[in-house]
Amino acid sequence: MADGKAVPFRIAVPDAVIADLKERLTRTRFPDAVPDTGWEYGANLAYVMELVEYWRTKYDWRANEREINRFAHFKADIDGLGIHFIHEKGKGPNPKPLVLIHGWPGSIYEFMKIIPMLTDPAAHGGDAKDSFTVIAPSLPGYGFSDHARARAMNIQAMADIFHKLITQVLGYNRYAVQGGDWGAAITSRIGEVHAASVYGIHLNMIAVGPAEGRNAPELTAEEKVFLADLEKFRTHETGYQWIQGTKPQTLAYGLNDSPAGLCAWIVEKFRTWSDCHGELEKSFTRDELLTNVMIYWITQSINSSTRLYYEARHHPWRLKPGTRIEAPTAFALFPAELVRPPRHWAERAYNIQRWTVMPKGGHFAAMEEPGLLAADVREFFKGQQ
Repeated sequence: MADGKAVPFRIAVPDAVIADLKERLTRTRFPDAVPDTGWEYGANLAYVMELVEYWRTKYDWRANEREINRFAHFKADIDGLGIHFIHEKGKGPNPKPLVLIHGWPGSIYEFMKIIPMLTDPAAHGGDAKDSFTVIAPSLPGYGFSDHARARAMNIQAMADIFHKLITQVLGYNRYAVQGGDWGAAITSRIGEVHAASVYGIHLNMIAVGPAEGRNAPELTAEEKVFLADLEKFRTHETGYQWIQGTKPQTLAYGLNDSPAGLCAWIVEKFRTWSDCHGELEKSFTRDELLTNVMIYWITQSINSSTRLYYEARHHPWRLKPGTRIEAPTAFALFPAELVRPPRHWAERAYNIQRWTVMPKGGHFAAMEEPGLLAADVREFFKGQQ
């Protein structure tokens, strides 16, 4: 693969990998559980056992592999890493380049439903004039992108890699960006340092707080409620962040070796962070859940993906005091998002020009509510020139 040149890529998992997976699933040694505890101790044993059995006996990777491969995939060497991405051309008269950036424990699979809505809006109730050419990269260390072998593959480094992908490899002078989770942080960083190259940024998670922090004298009552909710989240829901941010290598031995363990680790987050009201399969099908897990399994990327937490903790990105992200910013606030900042808080860190309170949906917005997210993205960027 030549440096800086995009070459076609196709997902083709060897049969031996699938056979090994099924053998491991057959030999799963499940843990015990306290009876009648549901999900409060973590991933529910009965559900995980049922999902693993479905995975072993009914799930069809090849069908889902074909679904993913229906889009145009490429890889390009950037700063010594092979970066995988979807590059799907828009069908309108003048499509804007739009970068979709995922996070953890997601993947480019999050965008399977929303990509056609963005590339061909006329076929999905929109206007062809609002179409995009979509570029959806796998983060370095995630999915089909290479694993970094050096330290500090953090938010800043990924933002620079994606900017080079769009402007140097693909040759777009200006582009739009959308992101959630780590994708929101990377998108925000792009909006900070590459504002002149973007039409704007669209977020479904606020990824950075005001540089002055939480003790600024102008905190409102609404902001105080938000900070209390944020502290509750940190107390009850961030165990994964601490282990992934401090000792990801130790965690990786179990998750890279046991498909059932990997599945439980990832699927529990999809339940906790989605707008499913405790019933996971109201928001995602089993095939959707397992295909996302499969991308981590077949690429052995759970270790390299969780290292982003370590790198972000040890090589952090923060706004400088007295500054904010000046790129035009839109925020879609989904009701089951992990944290829900008030607009005043966000406006101290971002140049907010659109603020949409969504009626339903959660952290994995592109999978859960692709129609709502796509419509909001189209509406925002058609006003950005």
